[in-house]
Amino acid sequence: MPGTPTTPATGAEPADTVDVVVIGGGAAGLNGALMLARSRRSVVVVDSGTPRNAPAEGVHGLLALDGTPPAELLERGRAEVRRYGGTVRTGEVVKATPADGGDPRFTVDLADGDTLHARRLLVATGLRDVLPDVPGLARHWGHGVVHCPYCHGWEVRDEPIGIIAAGPASVHQALLFRQLTDDLVYFERGTGLDDDARARLVARGIRVVEPAVEEVVADDAGGIAGVRLADGQVVARRVLAVATTMLPRTEGLEGLGLPVQDLPNGMGSHVVTGPAGTTEVPGVWVAGNVGDPSAQVGASAAAGAMAGAHINADLVTADTEAALA
Repeated sequence: MPGTPTTPATGAEPADTVDVVVIGGGAAGLNGALMLARSRRSVVVVDSGTPRNAPAEGVHGLLALDGTPPAELLERGRAEVRRYGGTVRTGEVVKATPADGGDPRFTVDLADGDTLHARRLLVATGLRDVLPDVPGLARHWGHGVVHCPYCHGWEVRDEPIGIIAAGPASVHQALLFRQLTDDLVYFERGTGLDDDARARLVARGIRVVEPAVEEVVADDAGGIAGVRLADGQVVARRVLAVATTMLPRTEGLEGLGLPVQDLPNGMGSHVVTGPAGTTEVPGVWVAGNVGDPSAQVGASAAAGAMAGAHINADLVTADTEAALA
């Protein structure tokens, strides 16, 4: 039967041990679970219900599903996993630890007091975006404040756009958004521009504003009216783009000892992975932008599928070794 463990529990192993617990129910986690469930693996997805893209109106750049609201995309994904016998449950992981022994085993404790036991783990918890500390900026996140030209660029094309500089990566971000509008302002915010970067912006017709940013000003309809500077001037803008600090969501996973590495230019950090999402922790795979911050929804889903296939192959090897023994 789909969803039934392929190897009976033996020894001191809990009788309710499943093949895989997937921590995180976004595109990466659900696609990994789908591959595993279709391989007749017992799989449980634990999802906190707080996806990174929740404020967005639609998912873009995903073939055949472009514009689908994030909540609808996830609900369709959950239904597909359940169709093949997988379990998807809402919950928050507060502790995940490896068990002693040769073939990996894990205990996953949830905030509601439940405990799950698994042979393998797939971590697909995603990222947390930290915005620059500019008054008024956060309230527009996901609507008038965007970060990715590929995810949101078409929807804000030809608008007066401002780049709220957060560091060196903001120069590249500005050049990408220049492809989408002729009216672009770069708010330098004391982040520093070397001569080469400044020349590149000026060459593309991007106005550089140096006075400190005081706040983002809203219009009467609740949208963005502009950016107020320290000298009192308000620069009219309809859209703001900002490079966030990206932090992996690893709360509750400290016991796994996943390696975390800083990203360049102060952009945040990520979990270090190898091919197909492997990690240095035996039995643990990572998929999606918790490991690759540049991954969009389509890439995250593909990474989840790849990780799921590799986890199944690893379990097949373990099952065969057990049968030989």
